[in-house]
Amino acid sequence: MNNQINRFSRRFFLGASTAAIVVACSQTQPEQPQSETKTEETPKQAGQVNIYSARHYNTDDQLYDGFTKKTGIKVNLIEGKDDELIERIKSEGANSPADILMTVDGGRLWRAEQAGVFAPVNSELLNEKIPANLRDPNNLWFAFSKRARVIMYNKDKVKPTDLATYEDLADPKWKGKILMRSSSNIYNQSLVAGMIEAKGEEATSEWIKGLVANFARPPQSTDTGNIEAVAAGLGDVTLANTYYLARYEDKPEIFAKIGVIFPNQENRGTHVNISGAGLLKNASDRENAIAFLEYLASPEAQEFFAVKNNEYPVVQGTPLREVVKSFGEFKDDTTNVAAYGKNNAAAVKIMDRSGWK
Repeated sequence: MNNQINRFSRRFFLGASTAAIVVACSQTQPEQPQSETKTEETPKQAGQVNIYSARHYNTDDQLYDGFTKKTGIKVNLIEGKDDELIERIKSEGANSPADILMTVDGGRLWRAEQAGVFAPVNSELLNEKIPANLRDPNNLWFAFSKRARVIMYNKDKVKPTDLATYEDLADPKWKGKILMRSSSNIYNQSLVAGMIEAKGEEATSEWIKGLVANFARPPQSTDTGNIEAVAAGLGDVTLANTYYLARYEDKPEIFAKIGVIFPNQENRGTHVNISGAGLLKNASDRENAIAFLEYLASPEAQEFFAVKNNEYPVVQGTPLREVVKSFGEFKDDTTNVAAYGKNNAAAVKIMDRSGWK
């Protein structure tokens, strides 16, 4: 186990009631009981910060280590699924040991915001470093990395000049050629929510109907599964986040067959989503928590996101990995990512009515 990180749990599950939560603890940590008071397993004192994280990357241990080495502040970590973490924070209420919630996708951060778990942070550093469209308008949460959701295509079947926009995917010439994951996927929901923000519900509905008509098979799999399927010729095109393709750098049988198109470069730009975090309103280690948020905007942390996980940094001037640079430069959509949460219910409704299962 990492010496710097007190990892309470890799996974925990909610029972029939959201208040009935069972924590699956690591072998070196005693089980954390559910009670109305703070427990010995999650002490609250100077020199530490308690983080609930829905990021599921083992490389993040290096991020926490870097913070501890820089500040001397110990990181206590609980990992779980985003909705479960939000429900856990709500059920723990004022007795929650958590100081920070980290998760992926603007839609999920918006859910946490709507649940009332965040507190605003007034940080000159964060306001300076994080672009306004990549943070909550009231500074309840901040993005620390970006994910571009792009068109990926089989180089043997598609020319890079054949597609220029997300809207082009609804053209009947792509009938039977598009592979897509489920509408329940938050990345797809946020893409549609962004389209609603840009073009309105009626135009978005028409686009999805055309897109669904072009599916080569019922929606299924993951971004990586659909990338592999396109490389195998089961379809010509898919939508996926760029960092998934970067993971195939050492697998030329897949990587060499896939091309990348950054959509909508002539108008609003390519849809980007985020990974982000916010200070929890019941945090007792507020200073340490804010120090952690500010660390995430530091050059070393931004380089970590870019180099270790193939994400795009939010702070300008941060170097990228060569494999990510090979995809090319692009203009990203500057819509405030909070809109993805605001429009999520409408997006899900339109996807369902249009047959995107």
